[in-house]
Amino acid sequence: MDLIIYGLINASKFILIALGFSLVYGVSGVANFAHGSVYILTGFGVWIFLKAGGLNYPLAIILSLLGTALVGTIIYQVLLIRVRGMPASEIIASFSVGFGIIELLKMAGFVGAYGNPVFIRGSVELLGVPVDFQRLIGLGAAAGTMLLIYLFTHHTKIGLSMRAAAQDEQAAMMLGMDSDLTATISLGLGSALAALAAIILLPLGNIYPGIGYEALLYAVAVCIVGGLGNLGGTVLAGFLLAYAQVFTIRLLGGQWQMVVIFLAILLMLIFKPSGLLGKQKELEERV
Repeated sequence: MDLIIYGLINASKFILIALGFSLVYGVSGVANFAHGSVYILTGFGVWIFLKAGGLNYPLAIILSLLGTALVGTIIYQVLLIRVRGMPASEIIASFSVGFGIIELLKMAGFVGAYGNPVFIRGSVELLGVPVDFQRLIGLGAAAGTMLLIYLFTHHTKIGLSMRAAAQDEQAAMMLGMDSDLTATISLGLGSALAALAAIILLPLGNIYPGIGYEALLYAVAVCIVGGLGNLGGTVLAGFLLAYAQVFTIRLLGGQWQMVVIFLAILLMLIFKPSGLLGKQKELEERV
């Protein structure tokens, strides 16, 4: 029972981290490899607002969310808009920005382990398994975020325009849609989703710059396994990788947990490059 419950909680972590990356790629076709640095930047942002700024926790969270969304829009408007349509350049540019943010955090003195407080202290038993409230909040946040994204993309004008751009960008532009504006909104929203994941998940452990690379790896793995840009595939892959990791830790030990992630990426790229629910052409079709 503990494997089932903690696998579900682990799945909520994978989904929260990957949703922003998947949304950005699905709408704009840009693989934002600065996703992990935006994630960890939010964690340190909350800590700075709390410790140095003396703000209360809710205000620190709101300011960090807004600041991170602004960072995402700036990354697109200043850099990615100039290399859009060149996949290799997009990856190099976004990864360089992410690497730079993490190194700047180190240069600013954030080289140790820091921590943000949990929202609610304590735990509760679920079917005999103790689970702390912060992890339950993460589980609820993952479900709520997926529902909100669905409602946003299916029942709002901006969301429908983002879906139109994702389905056929050229046709959307012919109908008067501003492709760059849509991509800017997607980068801002995707960065905000990364910030939300950081705000909920980082209080569960220490905060240090290297977590940014780990978050990026999780996001890329989930999106590759599920299918790049497919939110349904992101959810499915989140569950599969989470339970695979939990069972591997139980059977082989914690030192194997990252091996599962790398192995999943490798096997998916070999046998089904488009992902489980991806809509990209299969390798044999391209050849």
